[in-house]
Amino acid sequence: MPYVKIQTNTPLASEAKQPLLSKISRQVADALNKPERYVMVDLAGNAAMVFAGSGDPAAYIELKSIDLPDTQTQHLSQMLCLLLHDELTIPPERIYIEFTDIPRKFWGWNGSTF
Repeated sequence: MPYVKIQTNTPLASEAKQPLLSKISRQVADALNKPERYVMVDLAGNAAMVFAGSGDPAAYIELKSIDLPDTQTQHLSQMLCLLLHDELTIPPERIYIEFTDIPRKFWGWNGSTF
């Protein structure tokens, strides 16, 4: 049920995408104590993006989940910023993250809801 969508203006080499997607999936599952089989990650590079008036490397992340604890958002922010800095050299101060706690009845899967 966790969904992570990452948009960045940084080019992504095709051979680097799958390892990065897998790494993000594992880390988010661990951080949220959720089974990885429910985690979905969407990663898009080369986006037309300007942040603070500059086209320098930047990213926008959406992390949505059922029962997303607001006490974890600080930790999740640090983890995701560090990950994108290490993997894509995006400075943490050029990353925005939107956290959304989705009610179970508004999250569909397998022909039903959670």
